[in-house]
Formats: sequence, structure tokens, C-alpha cells
Amino acid sequence: MARFWELDFLRGIAISMMVLFHFLWDLNYFNLINIQLYEGFWGLFQKATALLFLLLVGALIAINKSNGKLETLHDFLKRGIFIFSWGLLLTIISYVLYPKGFIYFGILHLIGVSIILSTPFAGKKTESLIAGFFVILLPLVYKSSFPLVFAAPMPTLDFFPVFPWFGAVLIGIAMGNHFYAQGKRSFELNDFAGKFSNLIQVAGKNSLLIYFTHQLILFPLVFILSYLIA
Repeated sequence: MARFWELDFLRGIAISMMVLFHFLWDLNYFNLINIQLYEGFWGLFQKATALLFLLLVGALIAINKSNGKLETLHDFLKRGIFIFSWGLLLTIISYVLYPKGFIYFGILHLIGVSIILSTPFAGKKTESLIAGFFVILLPLVYKSSFPLVFAAPMPTLDFFPVFPWFGAVLIGIAMGNHFYAQGKRSFELNDFAGKFSNLIQVAGKNSLLIYFTHQLILFPLVFILSYLIA
């Protein structure tokens, strides 16, 4: 299956945004800075990062459906369970390191579930678009019926409930079916090769690896920095 450089590039941008956000979280945790990460600009920054990730997940679901990599229910279950399993590993790691705010349903859990739930929508542009807006708007209209949309049931470092975030995946599926119908780009786009672009694309191709390893590097480094400053 041919790769689309622009999708790798955008995914690289998203993972870079996430690394930056977590770096700021580490600095906050060790009292090296004092900013509100979940409100104002940085709160929007975090949501924009997640939105970009999920739109790309949806687009790739549509492309993989077109190319036959995601064809049967078994294919969707296999891929969804694989990603969800990484989410469970993150749950265990976060519980060991930070039991008061461990991640019990973060972005990886959501992506795993979303891949499975997207089975009937993967090859359908209009239906996935309508369903996407429905999933996003429904909890906003009926707030009392969707309390988990607005507040996690218990403290956690990362929480992305199916409503409304699955809606972003569905809209991404619609976009993928529109712009990459039959697994082919429907528009002209020149590859702007260069060291920066290539580096970002490499990050995009290895986003899952970066997701799991970046804090293993950042957290100890920030800890050492805080120790030296203190």
C-alpha cells in the first residue's frame, strides 16, 4: 500500500504537539513552571492535538478499507484490540507511576474502541459524516445523559470518552473517503522534501513508538533538571 507523505507529516506534527504538551506537564509536575495546562490556550492545544490524531485515524481507516487491509469484522477487531492492548499497557504503567491519576481510558483506549465501532462506516462517506456530527452533538444537547463527556468519573491524566471523541474519527473517515477514494489521492500535492519535512514524516511513521517512549526520556531528564536547580 502506497503511503501518503502528507498524512505521515500531519501525524508527525500531532505527535510533536503531544510531546511538547507532556514536556510542559513534566515541568509543571516538578514545579519548574506554573501554568494551567488544561485550561485556556494549553487546554485548547491539548484538544487540538487529540482532534488531529483522531481525524487522521479516521482517514487511515477509510484508506485501509479501500486497499483491503481492513475488510472484514475480524480485521477491525484484530486492529482495534491491538491498539486497545497498548492502552491497557499504558494503564498498568501509569498506575504504577501515578496511582492517583492513572489512565484508565485515554487516547489509545479510544482509538482501539473507535476502530471496532467504525466497522460499518469505514467505506461510507455520507453516513460516517452524519454519524460523526451526531456523536459530537448528542451529548451537548442532552448533557444530563452524558456526564462523562464533561468530567471524568475519577482523577486521571488522560481521558477521552467515546462521546464525543469517536465523532472525530467518523468525520476523519468521511474525509478519507472523500480525499482518498479507492485509496488514491484525489488532489495534486507536491512533496516538499527537506530535512525538517523528512524528520516530521519519520516521527509520524513511528508515532506509536514515540508515544510510549518519549516520557521514559523526558521525565527522568526533567527530574534531574529539577534536582540540579534545587
